[in-house]
Amino acid sequence: MVRMKEFPISHDKFFYEAYLYYNPMFLMSMMVWLWGLNMYGFLEARIPYAKVFDLEYDHLTHHDIWKIASCMTVVVLTSMTAYLYFYSQNMILEAALQPILLYVLMSVLLWLPSNVLYMRTRFDFLRTIVRLTFPIQTVSFAESLMADVLTSLAKPISDMERSICRMYHHQATTGACLEADAVCGGHSIYTPCILAFPYFSRFLQCLRQYRDTKDEMFLHNALKYATTSAIIFLPVLKYHVAPELWVSQVKPLWLMCTVLNSCCLFYWDITNDWEFGLLSSPWGARKQYLRPILLYRQHWVYYWAIGSNLVMRCAWTYKLSSHLRHNFKLVFFFSVLEMLRRFQWIFFRVEVAAIKLPSYCHCPTQVKILRFFVKGK
Repeated sequence: MVRMKEFPISHDKFFYEAYLYYNPMFLMSMMVWLWGLNMYGFLEARIPYAKVFDLEYDHLTHHDIWKIASCMTVVVLTSMTAYLYFYSQNMILEAALQPILLYVLMSVLLWLPSNVLYMRTRFDFLRTIVRLTFPIQTVSFAESLMADVLTSLAKPISDMERSICRMYHHQATTGACLEADAVCGGHSIYTPCILAFPYFSRFLQCLRQYRDTKDEMFLHNALKYATTSAIIFLPVLKYHVAPELWVSQVKPLWLMCTVLNSCCLFYWDITNDWEFGLLSSPWGARKQYLRPILLYRQHWVYYWAIGSNLVMRCAWTYKLSSHLRHNFKLVFFFSVLEMLRRFQWIFFRVEVAAIKLPSYCHCPTQVKILRFFVKGK
């Protein structure tokens, strides 16, 4: 075990450590807030998301989701405030205990076998995580969507692994986080492996879906997730090859893979996940940039989503590259952008799934009649 050093570190290293410990929990809390906003948006647009996700009648509402997000946010901010206070008072040991207590408390609340704090929902979430890790059964729409969300949380999950590693090795508040060759440093092989895990899980899901449906689209989707590994693992070579080789061959290859992967992901978002006809019009001879059935009344949001998705798809690879993680402020900014991109992606992905429901009304005349009776009621 590495003994904890009880002496202050520089401000830059201190803020990086605070970021490393609290960034994962903060971003996950933010994702819960955004999921509550998604549910509220579905409700306002009258999208039957409960049928899409095959939820029971007493499922959590957006108010319940926001209660969970509020509790998570309060706990994280309280722990971070205590961490900053103790460190400012040069109480290094007390400061180092705060992230440990935070992670233990969050784990206990998640696994608590008591009928409080939405126990059934918590256990359903844990079962879903297990099914994502070992996708040996039929993959539901909810499971595939959660796996996609986890790909957007790959960087916070990776930071969580580094945080737990540092706490286990008694490195909290020592400043060793910026020593890349140290235990739990940036050169650790575990970092890219944890980053790649959500994509590998989604890759296995696509293979399982192909086995069940024999639809080649799932093989193409699996290839899309497999190519992400090049973006994650190529930067690791920077620390294991000669600098000349990195600059002349490996880095250009990484840049080329980044551009190609971003273009493929954008094309897949628009054409397959959202089923817009902007890049390939499957809706007939007449060119249609969107699709015949749109459930959101303001059509400008579709064009905004397409443009913003392109910009944020080009930026998301920055946070997956371990050789760029030293600029943690910029990485945090791109991580937030990726979560916002996923937030808006969910709206249109669920919209497409709702349109495909067998019980959903596709006739515009029937839609007008239903709206007439709803208004009359």
